[in-house]
Amino acid sequence: MNNLKLNSVESEGWVVLVMARTWSSWVLVTTLVVFVGSVIAEAAPYVRPPPRKALSLWGGCAKDSENLQVHVSLAGAKHMRVSWMSPANGKNKTPVVQYGLTSGNYTSTAIGTSESYSFFLYTSGLMNHVVIGPLEDSTIYYYKCGGAGKEYKFKTPPPVGRNVPIKFAAVGDLGQTEWTKSTLSHINNSNYDVLLFAGDLSYADYYQPYWDSFGELVEPYASARPWMVTEGNHDVESVPILVESFRAYNTRWQMPHNESGSDSNLFYSFEVAGVHVIMLGSYTDYDPKSAQFKWLQADLKKVDRSRTPWLIVVLHAPWYNTNHAHQHNGDAMKKALEQVLYEAHVDILVAGHVHAYERTTRVYANNVDPCGIMHITVGDGGNREGLARKFYANSPDWSVFRESSFGHAELDIVNATHAHWTWHRNDDDEAVLADEFWISSLSAGHSECSFQEPSTRRILKPGSPRLGKVIY
Repeated sequence: MNNLKLNSVESEGWVVLVMARTWSSWVLVTTLVVFVGSVIAEAAPYVRPPPRKALSLWGGCAKDSENLQVHVSLAGAKHMRVSWMSPANGKNKTPVVQYGLTSGNYTSTAIGTSESYSFFLYTSGLMNHVVIGPLEDSTIYYYKCGGAGKEYKFKTPPPVGRNVPIKFAAVGDLGQTEWTKSTLSHINNSNYDVLLFAGDLSYADYYQPYWDSFGELVEPYASARPWMVTEGNHDVESVPILVESFRAYNTRWQMPHNESGSDSNLFYSFEVAGVHVIMLGSYTDYDPKSAQFKWLQADLKKVDRSRTPWLIVVLHAPWYNTNHAHQHNGDAMKKALEQVLYEAHVDILVAGHVHAYERTTRVYANNVDPCGIMHITVGDGGNREGLARKFYANSPDWSVFRESSFGHAELDIVNATHAHWTWHRNDDDEAVLADEFWISSLSAGHSECSFQEPSTRRILKPGSPRLGKVIY
């Protein structure tokens, strides 16, 4: 553990709070729970700035003359999905996207689907989803939604290829606070190709206008680069008998599940440059008899490491966590899937949920293992619940770096064998580099880990020396 000091005991009791919100005659009762704390260890010497307030949230259905909440995502090879909200009673009801290579000159048109949803007294506008393509790689396209309104532009990612470089931004638990706004600005300055979002998007928590305000908040960024998201616990919004889980999430943020052979928007995969990315759902079934488990096994069989040498997984609840917050939340999923991902030689697993940053070395079955997965928690995007400040004092061998600060991460895939990870602390309005390392892919054929059978791999037991400070 790097520069740790023992902090004072802080504790909170389980609290159940019934809260009523009124917005346009709509009253919502939610139940919030906060859990127990204990003695912790905290990263030093950095001193975090004081908390920032939540943004002034607006939200609501789009005005008649506007197409709002525009965002784009990957939708299979050389295709993108353009999504936006339009008024349910507006004039431009056709879900059409016009696009081309020069501003104002739209040489192609595509038509998609529209749907709205109700959530008690709230009714959404029309959420439109249009798949466009085929598109050229690494190219800027100009587009217009609904045949009217503002022109947008996005850049397509680089082509699939073994040695093709690409930059990912990674974030989780974003929410809608002043910290969120700063984090988004830092991410935008990174000039990333694709954003990986490890769940907990809007923190609407049943109050549906907050999904609208979140969509408007992220539009300048999500409309210009593909955002690939998975769900978190704050995205579930289930009301037994009355409202099915993920109604808002699934309507608003459609991902390429059909394109990847999945029958659920809650888990899917995609390929870009030299990377196969698997987005898993922490809040849908994952036991061996589940659809997600069976889909994962089938998806892994399709991975060709000679074509996409990097294998990355994104989910919400971390499997390796030394923070007091959300201890054991990922244990059941870890028990069900860790061996499957280990035997598939996954390089990196990105998680959210815990509102802090933590990075492990390669680990499997709670032991340091040169053929294991590097787990990284990035649930520090800027949510309104604040930071998880409490780490346990005794850090296990597999925990390399941890800090309770808001921020974002970047992953530069340099070639088929090497990548560079950085984590940027959100220090007021400056992105400060706080953690970095180089990692080599498990497909690179290291002498200590060359796709051996699990029984022949060298596992380092607790107390063994670390594998290295720079390259893993």
